[in-house]
Amino acid sequence: MNICFIGGGNMATALIGGLLGQGFAASQISVVEINAENRARLQGEFAVRAVDSLADGVAGSQVILFAVKPQQLREVAQQLAPLLGRQLLISIAAGIRAVDLARWSGSQSVVRCMPNTPALIQSGMTGLYALPAVSGAQREQAQAILAAVGETLWLQDEAMLDAVTAISGSGPAYVFYMIEALQQAAVELGFTDEEARRLSVATFLGGSKLAAASDEEVAVLRARVTSKNGTTERALLSLAEHQVAEHIVQAAFAAAARSREMGDELGRA
Repeated sequence: MNICFIGGGNMATALIGGLLGQGFAASQISVVEINAENRARLQGEFAVRAVDSLADGVAGSQVILFAVKPQQLREVAQQLAPLLGRQLLISIAAGIRAVDLARWSGSQSVVRCMPNTPALIQSGMTGLYALPAVSGAQREQAQAILAAVGETLWLQDEAMLDAVTAISGSGPAYVFYMIEALQQAAVELGFTDEEARRLSVATFLGGSKLAAASDEEVAVLRARVTSKNGTTERALLSLAEHQVAEHIVQAAFAAAARSREMGDELGRA
């Protein structure tokens, strides 16, 4: 399987590193990147072939992965259309629907994905949806690529990718937001900035690892930390009083709505 990445930014870099770590050869990977500095970086770091021409990049590839901004995808797909044969097209652009990419490119072999930034450390979570024309072998190709940077979840309904975007796609930002708040509290309680960061990050990391390793519901794990009339109960009562959980749910719904809006806006024409 030869793979061509269209775009050589952070997510493409993460995927290339993950693939090489899983045993793919650098000779199997090419990157189309218009920025000369980025091309040099990719060639130097990974020894992959980096070019500035779509025709040169996709030649001999069985899989083409779009790692460009959503606003650029239509133009790139239309430019690519005359060069396509039976390649699998994979898009990681937020909001852009598979049917629109199929229309622009003239190919029905499309898998739409929504990864997240922890893919940069091979700890990502990716939702995937395939158009009906995608073969079983092509689904396996998409699975192999995205699984190189973390966990995957296949969806039967493309509309659920808006929800994936809201939960895991945007989710790391919610985690960072809460870490920032905990750091602020730690500083105001008397810790240095470095101490506050260590305490806050380690707490989120340890809590997440415990949740991942346990078969019990997260609510049960939370209850175990919450002694009656104790410090944790007092903190949770304050969170409940300010409806923090409800606001987090509302935030996720807002993100999902924006994903749908982006699909509507960018899918026109």
